[in-house]
Amino acid sequence: MSNETVSQIEYYARALKAPRIREAAARLAIQARDASWTHEEYLAAVLSREVSAREASGAELRIRAAGFPGRKSIEDFAFDHQPALKRDTIAHLGTNSWLADAQNVVLLGPPGTGKTHLAIGLGIKASHAGYRVLFATATDWITRLQTAHTLGRLPQELGKLRRYGLIIVDEVGYIPFDKDAANLFFQLVSSRYEHASLILTSNLPFAGWGDTFGDHVVAAAMIDRIVHHAEVITLKGASYRLKDTGIKTLPSTRPENTAE
Repeated sequence: MSNETVSQIEYYARALKAPRIREAAARLAIQARDASWTHEEYLAAVLSREVSAREASGAELRIRAAGFPGRKSIEDFAFDHQPALKRDTIAHLGTNSWLADAQNVVLLGPPGTGKTHLAIGLGIKASHAGYRVLFATATDWITRLQTAHTLGRLPQELGKLRRYGLIIVDEVGYIPFDKDAANLFFQLVSSRYEHASLILTSNLPFAGWGDTFGDHVVAAAMIDRIVHHAEVITLKGASYRLKDTGIKTLPSTRPENTAE
């Protein structure tokens, strides 16, 4: 390319705030000539590099803003530790099609069986697909809602959260809530019903949620909305974290507390 053409490309790249166009244009020009690309093919190739870079950058920003406690991928999940878990089911969820339909995912099972890993992995997949994601424990969500309620801003907070394509609620059932907290959590679930998606993880079966939320009626109404459009996955077995310790059973994995 002539110096004048290079200068024009640099100017246009700055004006469009697309700095990668300059590099891609120069690098791909030689390839385009050698392969006899059409002008349209060359333009598409240059623009695709810019779009790909922007999408990757945007995904990284969304992942950082989500509040994940760590980076976990679906590909790194120890499926051998969960032989009953259908890989096809997780692969389908990894396509993010359920998010477009405002469906939910519920992961039930004893501690250490991979619920949080899968929740984070699906959240990262969603981030790459352009969805805004927020991750927090059930306790942290309740605290956030209580703060908004105290400030008289609960409707505004729920409206703000509805703009997130996916909210992840981890560790439902680990700590019991009072009735006021249960009502706040119900409002979160209700505000997202058929509008935006939830992922919930819990060490308890649904039958135990009434005790956790201190109100069986509210818990039943909440579960009804969650599972109406949901993939419910039950994980079983001993904790993966204890696989090399010789410890086979934890208190939460006793028969009366299994998530079945």
